Amino acid sequence: MNKIPVYLFLGFLEGGKTNFIQKTISSDKFGNDMNILLLVCEEGFDDYDFTQFKGKKVSLQVIEDKSELDEQFLRKTSEENNADIVIVELNGMWHLTDFLLNKPESWKIFQTVFVADTSSFGIYVENLKSLVIDKLNVCDVVIFNRYANKADVNALHKIVRSVNRRAEIYYEADNGMIIADDIEDPLPYDINADTILIKDEDYAIWYGDIMNETKKYNDKTVKFKAMITSRPELPDNVFAVGRYVMTCCEADMQFCWFVALCNRYFPLQGEKWVSLTAEITVQHHEHENVDIPLLKIVDLYECDPPKEEIATFSYHDGG
Repeated sequence: MNKIPVYLFLGFLEGGKTNFIQKTISSDKFGNDMNILLLVCEEGFDDYDFTQFKGKKVSLQVIEDKSELDEQFLRKTSEENNADIVIVELNGMWHLTDFLLNKPESWKIFQTVFVADTSSFGIYVENLKSLVIDKLNVCDVVIFNRYANKADVNALHKIVRSVNRRAEIYYEADNGMIIADDIEDPLPYDINADTILIKDEDYAIWYGDIMNETKKYNDKTVKFKAMITSRPELPDNVFAVGRYVMTCCEADMQFCWFVALCNRYFPLQGEKWVSLTAEITVQHHEHENVDIPLLKIVDLYECDPPKEEIATFSYHDGG
């Protein structure tokens, strides 16, 4: 089955998504001689000017309600328009899973871009933090538009890096000039150490980093504190080890865990707090095109829980 590349644009109302998508499609390097399906899930104040697409084959499909994000409907729309490329402008008030769980199997996410208005971004972070994190967490690129020199770049950078250390960050001024973010991001632990020591307060940052840049942890050894528990889908002596991570509020808390093979018999009932040392092996899953870190536990003992049992994303400099 041929995969159809999907460009996913995220952000909030009046954030500049429409203008950025307009410029993307209008680019001489984008989608030439291909059928482009533009799926708009949020109609903002700016309309698309199809005269600027320079004769490109662009079909528009408006999704007015979240219930229309149906796999069968999306597949039919794609086939009717003979789509070679799909561009999705997602409604900022919808969770990303609303789209991901309903996209056709033939659609493959090629790039995810978060577009934000520099002047209003902080308001969304303050009032809709869980929705902001939902979007930032998966982005390949973050564009802060309507940027002025007086904007606090460090604050914007810190918000993005608190949940995503992989994304490229750019600042676009009203005159079209784009400035690449070059602020260094030291990890709060030494990734080149013989054994990487993860402090209790750094678990969420480490978990986010290993899930974003999994390959760089291949063959590394790590030591950290976590809960260990058995799961019905895992065989004997293979456990789930991890911690509950809260992104915004208790409603957004989830158990962020790894599959871990224990090298000895470990009797377990329920959950226990342990300090463990493990060797990391990265496996690539072709079907999902994703790298998965697997842990082989080489040392394990019970311990007291961390001072703060719930891990949070709170970026700070290393040292």
